[in-house]
Amino acid sequence: MEKFADPRETFAEALLEAAKKDSRIVALSADSSSGSGFSPFKKNFPDRHLEFGIMEQGVVGFASGLATMGKIPVVATIATFVTSRPFEMVRNDLGYMRQNVKLVGRCGGITYNDLGPTHHSLEDFAILGTIPGFTLLSPGDPLEIRKATLAMFEHVGPVYMRIGQQPIPFLYEGEYPFQIGKGITMREGKDLTIVATGTVLQKAIAASDLLKKRGIHTRVINIHTLKPIDREILVQAARETGKIVTVEENYLRGGLGSLVAQVVSTEYPVPVRMIGIDDTFVGTGPYEDLLAKFGLQPEQIAETAVTFLRK
Repeated sequence: MEKFADPRETFAEALLEAAKKDSRIVALSADSSSGSGFSPFKKNFPDRHLEFGIMEQGVVGFASGLATMGKIPVVATIATFVTSRPFEMVRNDLGYMRQNVKLVGRCGGITYNDLGPTHHSLEDFAILGTIPGFTLLSPGDPLEIRKATLAMFEHVGPVYMRIGQQPIPFLYEGEYPFQIGKGITMREGKDLTIVATGTVLQKAIAASDLLKKRGIHTRVINIHTLKPIDREILVQAARETGKIVTVEENYLRGGLGSLVAQVVSTEYPVPVRMIGIDDTFVGTGPYEDLLAKFGLQPEQIAETAVTFLRK
């Protein structure tokens, strides 16, 4: 039986673990403390927790000031409210100033399925990816969320990490070496490569298992860091498998598919088929149904891969 965990609870545990080791870590919230997993931190370190209310632009500026004083601020709230709403401040106060601030966007992608387009975050990687020096993390498993959280506090510089809302399964057995900027091969295969990130990594792995039953051996690569992206693992996959399918809960423009296509087109051109959300606002509805609407369920990914291979 698969074991699942709440991404926000996993982040909360990792944040507390990091904060116990480093007294410089402070948590800033914009009317979203408990929902963002700050409750354990607030209980243990009340003097290092600040609640601002609904003023994300101001929170980002305050975080920049704290970083200037040697603190390591983490700002967590709904993904679109920590990226799109205060983008100018994120670009100027954090990126341009090269501040050591960590942004965590919860309910990323369309995982805030019941509140619709105003609460979906599908452009966050695209817009933050344009900021020089910004690191973008997209962990796809509870263990990876913990490792990514600890790693971003070790990393010096601005970081954005996106996590979802729905519980996600454990995909790794035991420990594994996590390194910012280094992708991970989850399944070996020579016929085709599936590159996935974040919340739908589980769907890509399930699709690979379905394809194996049909005699198609698929390599699955987990890109948990979109910036800096692991060019080496992608070029190797292009050389050895010839075709790549990308899977993401994100807009295709500026997302994982665009990044992968950019890498292979300049270093080892191969056909790339992108599965994600293309130029539309996503409505409300059950989360799994919304994924199916855009071909992001395992059976759909597998069928897309088979059709792609036959061309």
